[in-house]
Amino acid sequence: MAVTMYYEDDVKVPALAGKKIAVIGYGSQGHAHAQNLRDTGHDVIIGVRHGKSFDKAKEDGFETFEVAEAVKQADVIMVLAPDEIQADMYADEIAPNLKPGSAIGFAHGFNVHFGYIKVPETVDVFMVAPKGPGHLVRRTFTEGFGVPALFVSHQDATGHARDIAMDWAKGIGCARVGIIETTFKEETEEDLFGEQNVLMGGLTHLIEAGFEVLTEEGYAPELAYFEVCHEMKLIVDLIYEGGFTKMRQSCSNTAEFGDFVTGDRIITPDVKERMRDALRDIQSGKFAQEFRDDYKAGFPRLKAYRAEAEKLPIEVIGKELRKAMPFTQAGDDDQFKIYQ
Repeated sequence: MAVTMYYEDDVKVPALAGKKIAVIGYGSQGHAHAQNLRDTGHDVIIGVRHGKSFDKAKEDGFETFEVAEAVKQADVIMVLAPDEIQADMYADEIAPNLKPGSAIGFAHGFNVHFGYIKVPETVDVFMVAPKGPGHLVRRTFTEGFGVPALFVSHQDATGHARDIAMDWAKGIGCARVGIIETTFKEETEEDLFGEQNVLMGGLTHLIEAGFEVLTEEGYAPELAYFEVCHEMKLIVDLIYEGGFTKMRQSCSNTAEFGDFVTGDRIITPDVKERMRDALRDIQSGKFAQEFRDDYKAGFPRLKAYRAEAEKLPIEVIGKELRKAMPFTQAGDDDQFKIYQ
């Protein structure tokens, strides 16, 4: 199904002009949205619980308040706290202070789509979801362009929800390169599917499996790391720049031939069926409930997964090899951290 790409010239209504904007959360996405909107000329305050992110927002020159107070002051609220804390934060600090006729936005539809957050019918609900991490949203903005984004007018109480979403996307720089209109359902389910099956879950397990096969067959772990992990960035960069075609044109004929004759022996039809099973778990809310239950219990499963992953041989050897490659550490600073 074809979609329409909108750009800055398509944003006709300055819907954020004259409004007090509260960005809730000052982590990866929060700092980027807040700083870009401020640089665009908007009136932005930060709402965040006391702690490291509160101090960081004040250090960056923002008027910074506890969440409830920021919501009281604001006409437009953007919730950019981590997914797992949003529902409780909304119930305890945001909902009691929402004014009729105000607008509340999100960068991911998780809590609204699965029903953990229910907004009164008197309030606009919108989404602007940049297709990139916060540090890129900020960096590309300062460089004069941006990252693409999805936008949604989910609940139009005032008749201005769509204009607010589009103007927000313009304000953070996304409309410079293109924005696409979608729904909370589509954004949430596709985003979770992509992360779990390809971008993170699929990719990391594919790399890990390749490393294990080579090392179990007696090949040096250092060489295995370079072959199946380090070079991954080079391949992905080529795909990012020009699709599969540019990647294949940039590699040897030997590599390209091997791609075609071996790829579908690894990613077989049963892989697609398992992906469909994973998609059904997302669509039904099963994954969302598992995630919420683990959070409510203190994240025992997530912490166990992290601890196990840190001990993987590919992580151990990779950490050592990267010490000799300082260029791989570029930008590894606080802007990547998600402050709570």
